[in-house]
Amino acid sequence: MQTSTMTAREMYENIKNNPVRPRFGFGKKPILIHIDLQNSYTQVGTYPTAYETNPEQLNYVNALTTAFREQNLPVVWTYVAYMESGEDCGVWGTRTDTPDSLQNIKVGSKRSELDERLDVDRVKDIIINKRMASAFFETHLRSLMTWHQCDSVILTGGSTSGCVRATAVDALSCGYKVAVVEECVADKHESPHFASLYDLAVKYADVVSYQEVMDHLKVRG
Repeated sequence: MQTSTMTAREMYENIKNNPVRPRFGFGKKPILIHIDLQNSYTQVGTYPTAYETNPEQLNYVNALTTAFREQNLPVVWTYVAYMESGEDCGVWGTRTDTPDSLQNIKVGSKRSELDERLDVDRVKDIIINKRMASAFFETHLRSLMTWHQCDSVILTGGSTSGCVRATAVDALSCGYKVAVVEECVADKHESPHFASLYDLAVKYADVVSYQEVMDHLKVRG
């Protein structure tokens, strides 16, 4: 095992500035997947589970959403919410049992709602109540991508080290090209955030800037 005195942020910045592998590149038809941008994780100061990495995150998310809609590309919003019993959270919900625990985000609760600052079209957008970390696990996301003939995924949301990473790994495993938008993902703590961006960049996805995605959409359009 290699050792280093660099922080996770420094390791990510180093690989970002000195990439050791070529990118996968953007696909022909992407789907935009926003991971768990719900009050429980976005309303800092209201919920102890919430976090913020880039204060402009939701503005970037909305702008990407608008750009996708202008090209008739599918937009997906996921959120986690569970039965009153919490049983659909399974083993994941057995580690703690406090008011802030994952399995206590109940269906229909304020914590489960998508942040009101988001531009969600509840008629045309795809909204998925996922139960596990990956947006692909036991959801209809893959069949929707087949229907829309999408070959690639653009990811935003949180947490970087949790559900974003899990979704990226599953997307790659399903044969899709994956891009994670750096300004649009967030985590509770700095080290897991940057360690995950590093890991994603060298293994599972392209970590790209918001502007790169917007530029690609302009060329594609």
